[in-house]
Amino acid sequence: MWTKLAGRVLPEGPILAGLLALLRWAPRPTLAAFADFFPVAVLAAGLWLGWRYHRSRLVFALLVLALANWALGAFPPAAAAPAPTQVIFQATAFLLPLNLAAISIGSERGFLTPAGLARIGTILLQVVLVAAFARRAPLQSRALFETEFLPSVLFGWTRLGQPTLAAFLASAAALTVFLFFSSSPATSRAFLWTVALAFLGLRAGHPGPAATVTLAAAGLLLVASVVEASFTMAYLDGLTGLPGRRSLAEELQRLSGRYAVAMVDVDHFKKFNDTYGHDAGDQVLRMVAARLGAVSGGGRSFRYGGEEFAVLFPGKTAEECLPALEELRAVVEESRFTLRGRLRPRKKPDAPKSSGKKRRQLSITVSIGVSEHDDAAVTPDRVVQAADRALYRAKEGGRNRVAQ
Repeated sequence: MWTKLAGRVLPEGPILAGLLALLRWAPRPTLAAFADFFPVAVLAAGLWLGWRYHRSRLVFALLVLALANWALGAFPPAAAAPAPTQVIFQATAFLLPLNLAAISIGSERGFLTPAGLARIGTILLQVVLVAAFARRAPLQSRALFETEFLPSVLFGWTRLGQPTLAAFLASAAALTVFLFFSSSPATSRAFLWTVALAFLGLRAGHPGPAATVTLAAAGLLLVASVVEASFTMAYLDGLTGLPGRRSLAEELQRLSGRYAVAMVDVDHFKKFNDTYGHDAGDQVLRMVAARLGAVSGGGRSFRYGGEEFAVLFPGKTAEECLPALEELRAVVEESRFTLRGRLRPRKKPDAPKSSGKKRRQLSITVSIGVSEHDDAAVTPDRVVQAADRALYRAKEGGRNRVAQ
């Protein structure tokens, strides 16, 4: 439960809480000093991470945030500011959320690739067009950005024009929908929060340390999302969602005293793969992983590799783990696996066609070997090897059984 809760509030929660505390209680000189180096530090860290891990979206998002911050400082949108300055501010605020949404929904295409160069060209073209409209048609451009769709009395709390507010709303809506289909929810969630912070920084239309720090915090969310995504790739198995082998190794290194390790292997998996194909094999692994994720007895499950899994029981002997492992074995055996056809539609039809054929249901079994650690001189690798030997004894004994 705590792991799931942490996954919903990290890393955005601490960053947002720190930002709000800084804006609320930091003295103005402290905030001004912080605003001098914080954006530079975020930009430098983001550029290094983007280059090191080939995260072009991070670099382009930081670029548009930096341009927005520069425009806000170079052309402060005061109440008595001339029309060109107001145009630059409103155009910057209008384009920022749209750019962030487009970058988030796009894919990683590199920096000096044709797609990467096109993105750079698009950003630079926007800068040129904003400057041209502000210089050559400031009054007409300002009137366009101040177009009113609803009564102005409803928007007295912001200096952003209604078209700009619509751009923020549309971008947030698009990112929210995309979040449900994204293969990297941490990054998509960070982009959504970035749009929210960009709105917070630009809403009042006041240049200064508070707006600068807010936009920099938006960039920090994106930097943190790259770190989180890298952690997920390194420690979580992409197919099953279980922690991977590296997570198990580090968890074992942290443990001391008594614990038990069970190795779980899907019976006849190679034959199943050869008969029904790798897609069906992946479905089997996901089904088995779901059962392993709900193992009782305080066990934690890991994807060890291939069709092999591991279950760690801190503070337990092998004998104490047997009831939970036997229950797991029985649950997998009793589960019925419906083989999906390759031409099966993604959306279930309201009235399925009756072809006269019965859907084929298969059963899967697992063999389990368990060993324990109760001697400080025994290394974690030895415990895993002992569990593997027990697993082979279970297979030699007829499979679909638990051995120790």
